[in-house]
Amino acid sequence: MRTVYHPDAVLHEPPRFLVRGEPRPVPEKPERARAIVELLSARGLAPDLPPDYGPGPRAAVHSRDYLAFLETAYERWSRLEDASPAVIPNVFRGPGMQSYPRDVVGQAGFHLSDTACPIAAGTWRATAWSANSAVHAARLVATGAEDTAYAVCRPPGHHASRDRAGGFCFLNHAAIAAQECLSLLTARGQRPRVAILDVDVHHGNGTQEIFYDRDDVLFASVHADPDGFYPFLAGHAHERGEGRGLGYTLNRPLPLGTDEATFLAETEAICAEIGRFGPEILILSLGFDTYMHDPLAAFGVTTPGFARLARILRAMRLPTVIIQEGGYAIDALNANLGSFLDGWTTPDGETA
Repeated sequence: MRTVYHPDAVLHEPPRFLVRGEPRPVPEKPERARAIVELLSARGLAPDLPPDYGPGPRAAVHSRDYLAFLETAYERWSRLEDASPAVIPNVFRGPGMQSYPRDVVGQAGFHLSDTACPIAAGTWRATAWSANSAVHAARLVATGAEDTAYAVCRPPGHHASRDRAGGFCFLNHAAIAAQECLSLLTARGQRPRVAILDVDVHHGNGTQEIFYDRDDVLFASVHADPDGFYPFLAGHAHERGEGRGLGYTLNRPLPLGTDEATFLAETEAICAEIGRFGPEILILSLGFDTYMHDPLAAFGVTTPGFARLARILRAMRLPTVIIQEGGYAIDALNANLGSFLDGWTTPDGETA
């Protein structure tokens, strides 16, 4: 396994976000990335530094206006009189509201889908370099240089859609990695088929939206039921894709409080469906917020359970790009990632 990380991922550090109308500290902290990199280095998996792949891979997934907004929003917002320390919208785009605003306040409402994605001074550099990490990991796997590559991305990405941020996410690193794999497979003359499996406790609504009408990417997710959990408005079982993509979205929402055995059984079942799709590459949106003591969690996965999860995923025997998503119990991240890495071990004891 090769790992990839850029230290600028810690630069995203907004002070607050809104929960039920109240400002609260952001649990998506720089310490998350530091804890993961510390564990990887201690295991002899010190991350590679990704090169700058430029705007192309980001533009293959996200709209031009959205990317320009993300890159310039904080500076423009800071020039406003009495501006808050981070960009947080006070208006939101609704149905029929498609005229693109020139003002940064209007653009914030157009591109930020909720109040859980404040943009601070280092947000763009953090997410842009994490996108480079995702691209580098994808290239390692898609070119056959590695069977598994793990991109330590922060902030996470799976709630970001083509032109909107949300839920701590700005650029969709899993989608960027999937599109990069598709491009490289196509260039080699292969019939490109990529699967994305999201095992974060929250549904990856942004990833689903990006690929919802496509049949070259299967999106599959096991997550907490959005009837009472973020993102609330997406992730239901009846959402199966549309047009050419009908049947290429698989959602397995589970009740809040789901125990480890049920979560793992549902994951194993959805892996079987992924196998029938026949992908060349798996993109794994890996969240550790299914952990029983995670501050945002709704499931009961134990630390040893992450090893069991990894063994289920590894049994698919697919070249895999791992993209870090959530996981907010910082004190337990080392143990949970360590357990996952133990499970991603071949029967003869060598690291895959």
